[in-house]
Amino acid sequence: MALWLISWTGYLLISLIGRTLRFEWSSEPDSGVLENGQPPPVGIGPFWHRAVIPATYYFRNCGIAVITSRSFDGEYIARIIERFGFQAVRGSSSRGGFGALLGANRVLASGHVAAFTIDGPRGPCYVAKPGPVMLARMSGVPISCFYLACERPWILPSWDRMMVPRPFSPVHVRWTSKIYVPRDADEEQIAECHRRMQDALERARRDAVAALGEGGS
Repeated sequence: MALWLISWTGYLLISLIGRTLRFEWSSEPDSGVLENGQPPPVGIGPFWHRAVIPATYYFRNCGIAVITSRSFDGEYIARIIERFGFQAVRGSSSRGGFGALLGANRVLASGHVAAFTIDGPRGPCYVAKPGPVMLARMSGVPISCFYLACERPWILPSWDRMMVPRPFSPVHVRWTSKIYVPRDADEEQIAECHRRMQDALERARRDAVAALGEGGS
């Protein structure tokens, strides 16, 4: 009953607020993003957990697969995003991680995008886990980081400082350039690619917030 109530409440909340939001976007060179600001046809998209609500509405019905944990939180998130046309691939850095990577690799092979809330499921906030780098090495598909900044959002008192966009507010979507991980990458190269991904995630957040001015978050 709790899962049913939470998932339907989340779905209705995101639907009602999402319809009123004003989305705009920008990108760094060689991001692979389509002309309408939507993700590349095939790609790996890490983003910070706090942007889940605006991202769920903006990327709805794009056939994107999202890695979600096997926890209670992961279960209701999976139920919510599936109603918006996403595919939930179960697993996280703490539980079922390798199985989730295999599932995400199958998604990429079928011609879709695999997205990661990269500091989830429990944080620390703004600290990227290595999953996308491992998936990029496994698949040969590049990483394109992104962030959605909201103007003066409500901030929940959670570990990720989850954003709830205010109705009728602007949201800026920012994409970064692709990061390629060699299939034969050694530990040193993997560490370097992970550092580059962390930097790209921070650039995406910084630039998206700056695009909205003083009220961006």
